[in-house]
Amino acid sequence: MQNSKSSLGALTLGAIGVVYGDIGTSVLYSVKEVFGSGHVPFTPANVYGVLSVLFWTLTVIVSLKYVVLVLRADNNGEGGLVAMLALASQTVKDKPRLSSALFLVGMFGTSLFYGDGVITPAISVLSAVEGLEVISPHFTKAVIPLTLVILFLLFFVQKRGTAGIGKFFGPLTVAWFACIALLGVRQIMGHPEILAGLSPHYAVLFIWNNPGTSFIILGAVVLCVTGAEALYADLGHFGKKPIRLAWFSIAMPALTLNYFGQGALLLANPEAVKNPFFMMAPSWALLPLVIMATMATVIASQALITGAFSVTRQVIQLGYFPRFEVRHTSVKETGQIYMPLVNWGLFVAIALAVLLFRSSGNLAAAYGIAVTLDMLITTMLTFFVIRYRWNYPLALCLLSTGFFFLVDLAFFASNLLKLFEGGWFPLLIGGTVFTLMMTWRRGRDLLHQKLQADALNLRDFLESTWRHPPMRVPGTAVFLSGEPGTVPHALLHNLKHNKVLHERNLFVTVRNHEVPWVGLDKRVESESLGGDCWEVMIHYGFKNEPDVPAALAQLRTQGCLLDPMSTSYFLSRDVIIPRMNNSMAHWREKLFAQMHRNASRVADFLHLPSNSVVELGSKIEL
Repeated sequence: MQNSKSSLGALTLGAIGVVYGDIGTSVLYSVKEVFGSGHVPFTPANVYGVLSVLFWTLTVIVSLKYVVLVLRADNNGEGGLVAMLALASQTVKDKPRLSSALFLVGMFGTSLFYGDGVITPAISVLSAVEGLEVISPHFTKAVIPLTLVILFLLFFVQKRGTAGIGKFFGPLTVAWFACIALLGVRQIMGHPEILAGLSPHYAVLFIWNNPGTSFIILGAVVLCVTGAEALYADLGHFGKKPIRLAWFSIAMPALTLNYFGQGALLLANPEAVKNPFFMMAPSWALLPLVIMATMATVIASQALITGAFSVTRQVIQLGYFPRFEVRHTSVKETGQIYMPLVNWGLFVAIALAVLLFRSSGNLAAAYGIAVTLDMLITTMLTFFVIRYRWNYPLALCLLSTGFFFLVDLAFFASNLLKLFEGGWFPLLIGGTVFTLMMTWRRGRDLLHQKLQADALNLRDFLESTWRHPPMRVPGTAVFLSGEPGTVPHALLHNLKHNKVLHERNLFVTVRNHEVPWVGLDKRVESESLGGDCWEVMIHYGFKNEPDVPAALAQLRTQGCLLDPMSTSYFLSRDVIIPRMNNSMAHWREKLFAQMHRNASRVADFLHLPSNSVVELGSKIEL
């Protein structure tokens, strides 16, 4: 019993540090942007109304939608939009068109993650450093350079992994939540009547009396739920109970106290509207608070960077990205990885956002469209899960998800007003990523069709080979093939140029599935083809770590013994020659060919020993 308590406590502490970093720093800019927009007249009634809207936004979107409902839709214990997408598409797999449409929508939502992932670290770190302006206006010129330096250092240390600093995330974030709660209590004690804003009728009255204004400020109110998607994305790391416990016991109370503390400050000092968070603190505590806020935003950004690595690897597993270089930063945790291209690509985009928008206020105009569209997609996919997988009554499914859909739609529609003020930026990033995904997928499909059209049947080929057998040399050859039952190009080249065949030959196909995990008991399937030749199928989920040599080691239980020292791996590395045809636009052919040339070696991704890989090329025209 004690062990389970300790485990729950450790997981809850970890969830606070990783899951709630983003939403924990939203207090830096949410209230400031709502009143700073100029759309809300500064009156005590409006202060009560805005605080009530903020509180009930947290309650409806985070507490009810994500913590209570969406967390239940786990895919074998895993969460996130990719896991939800796989789960929803599986539930309607008997309806191919609907399944394909859902998958397309889900992949677009996944691409929007990168757009949101650029804005969130930029606005978080920049808003923390802007606290220096409260200390003295002379620091204004240092805000952007210091922000860029902090972001550069954060991305620079990624190659060292998060194992060393990750253990401090939880305690530091708990200290941050304690700090913002105390700041709020300090102000509330002077105006305890502000707590009346917890009543929903203040929100209803504000919306009733100011319908147009209420709709407009939803684009700023949404800032209070930054990082809400992390609740679901990190489900596999911590589990439902620790995430829920961390939210209701620490994160939400601290956020509520701070928001209402800012409201109490505004009642007492309306001029504090220019930066109510930092002006809650006494003058002697401003510099320590800026430092602590910066540390909190760095932790929040770290969680997002780690999430970007994880999502990218899952997308690669599903076949929508080329196989980027993946470095493992921990010998104990396979999930701790570093992807140089993703890391520095994110940094360049974030630095560009900081230089382009130059203030957290301007960045707030860019934030919202991508995240609210992601929320809409999550709600839509949730409907298919609870209707077709849980088999709940249609009326109940429509009522539950329909309510959240209308809420998400209202926020999305409001954020569309910011499209030309900066909202185009995350959409541009998301659209670019989506185009790359679809280009890669379409190119691979066309490549597969071309290979299949020219492919030879493996069994027939081997039978003809046995009639005039070539010289057999000692050792094992592993030929990786994209399609089972066909002759790999590498085998044809080996016979043509070397005139030999190994004494044992494995024809291996790796299959990735739309499930998070494939267990070891279902990892490998093999079939003897005669002549000491085997056809092998290796199965992975999108969260599994592909390792072909480790998977092939399981063949010993199926009568096929491998000696790692005498095993050679053969890959058919195709040279893509794009040409004009009706199957793909010319610009997309060029893009796919360039992506293929720039992709990291498949051998690295599959953990093949580099000193035993033979690469053989074959020209293929698209």
